Amino acid sequence: MTQRAPLRVAVIGTGKMGADHVRRIEEVVSGARVSAVVDVDAERVKAVAARVDGCTPYTDPATALAAPDVDAVLIASSGPAHEAALLAALARDLPVLCEKPLTPDSASALRVLEAERRLGHRRIQVGFMRRYDAEYMKLKSLLETGQLGRPLMLHNRHRNAASPPFFTSDMLVSDSVAHETDVTRWLLGQEITAVTVLRPRPTTSAPEGLQDPQFVVFETDGGAIVDVEIFVNCGFGYQVQAEVVCERGTARIGDGHAMVTNMAGRWGGTIAQDFLDRFADAYDRELRTWVDATRRGEVTGPSTWDGYTAAAVCEAGVRALRDGGRVEVELVERPSLY
Repeated sequence: MTQRAPLRVAVIGTGKMGADHVRRIEEVVSGARVSAVVDVDAERVKAVAARVDGCTPYTDPATALAAPDVDAVLIASSGPAHEAALLAALARDLPVLCEKPLTPDSASALRVLEAERRLGHRRIQVGFMRRYDAEYMKLKSLLETGQLGRPLMLHNRHRNAASPPFFTSDMLVSDSVAHETDVTRWLLGQEITAVTVLRPRPTTSAPEGLQDPQFVVFETDGGAIVDVEIFVNCGFGYQVQAEVVCERGTARIGDGHAMVTNMAGRWGGTIAQDFLDRFADAYDRELRTWVDATRRGEVTGPSTWDGYTAAAVCEAGVRALRDGGRVEVELVERPSLY
């Protein structure tokens, strides 16, 4: 049997996330290699390319996507740059894995969705990696059995040790709670119809002016109530937890008790300090799944519709944060492609 050539991937964005994906494709995932890297920082992109055999550095995404040795695209640049890269990839009918957000707002996300719809087939997978986390996958499988009955409530906790210096109060919703937005829709199989954001007393550990923590409440079209505690300056580590409350039982993930130690009169475990640490296996599984599906000529995983919906929900959340009260989510009619 003739062995198929590896998928040749252009990685756009070589910051923390992009560089980690370059490493993952080269060292962890089989069936693919990085043929191009793109970044506006010419020195940084050259340094990343120099570590990968046969990899060409670019500062312009369109030029990279036109290269003859690019079969697929992984977008890990900043959110505002996503739309142009996505549209360029669709114009060349290239398969894409795009880190969240699809785009920073629902209007631009809708433009991407319409471009893919006109193409007539899916090309984009959005990088909501929690769907590939072993614990979340187990919780999803349990809910699908129906053993616990209908979901009534979903409690989420999302904590970071410290926020980046550029983080704003809006970004707690648009960049962090975006994950819970997708997880809610995926786990429950329901759309989010309204958002309310409550503002507890800010922690003294947060930079001045940052509203941290926040307490976000989602309503769904299936009658479930979902809450998210988002706390990005908790000080002790990175923690993601979820508990679903159903008619006949509950299920909780994220306690981090995979290993508990007993020593010197103390017991305990460790808390991840970073999302790349906590979700390392999920990122590996996501990339393997994307590469395998792409080589088969298929597109699986979170869709452009999922990315658009997350953007619309987060927009409603930001309005609720700024203005107070309950804000309804406005969505276009779901196209048949999705």
